[in-house]
Amino acid sequence: MSGKAGRKADEGGGRSRPPTVLRTHFIMTSFEEAETEETVTCLHMTFYHPCQEEKMMFRCLNFCRREKVRADEMAKFGRDSSICHYNLMDTRVSRIQFSLQFYRKLNSSEFCFEIKNMSKKTKLIVDQKELGYLNKIDLPSKCIICFGDYQILAQIQEGESMDYFETRLDLAEVPILQDRRLPSMQPIQENGISSSLFPSQGKSPIEIDENESC
Repeated sequence: MSGKAGRKADEGGGRSRPPTVLRTHFIMTSFEEAETEETVTCLHMTFYHPCQEEKMMFRCLNFCRREKVRADEMAKFGRDSSICHYNLMDTRVSRIQFSLQFYRKLNSSEFCFEIKNMSKKTKLIVDQKELGYLNKIDLPSKCIICFGDYQILAQIQEGESMDYFETRLDLAEVPILQDRRLPSMQPIQENGISSSLFPSQGKSPIEIDENESC
C-alpha cells in the first residue's frame, strides 16, 4: 500500500510541475518584451483661444487622445482641411498657419521638431522669438507658441522610434499666458516694419528661400 501511495504521490507531483515551469517562462517572456519595447516621441499641445466657446474654432481637433504620425510626414496646422490634418476653423487663420517637422539631430540619437511659420499674414511667436514667413527654428522641449489670440503650450516627451511620432492635443480652459498682449492677426504692410512685442533672445530663427503658398 505504501509503495502504491508513493507512486501516486510521485505521479501527482510530476503533473503539478509543468504548469509552474510554463508560468515562469511566460513571465520571463513578457518581461523581456517589456524591456525591448520601443518608446515613441510624443508632442503634447494644449490650445487656448479667448473665444473658443463662442466660435468653436477647435471643433475639428481630436482632443484627449494620442494620434500616430509617420516620421516622414509634416504636421500642418491651418484653415485648409485639404492640406492641414490639424484644422483650425477660423477665417483669420491662414490656409497653412505653421508646420512641424520631426527629425533626428546629426550624430545624435535625440529626436526634435522644427517649427516653421507658413503664414504671410501673421508673425509666429515661439518662446519670445518672432518668426516671419518661412522662418523656422528648433522647437524647445517645452515652450509657448502664439499667433493672434491663439496660445499653444507645447511639450515634447522623448522617445526612440524612428518610424513615427505621436501627438496629444488638449484644450485649456484658462489663458496659458496671463496679462500679455499678443500681436493681432492683421496683414503686414509690404514696406512696413513690424516691431516684436517679444524681443528675440538666443538663437535667431533661420530664414529660408522657398516658393510656398500660405
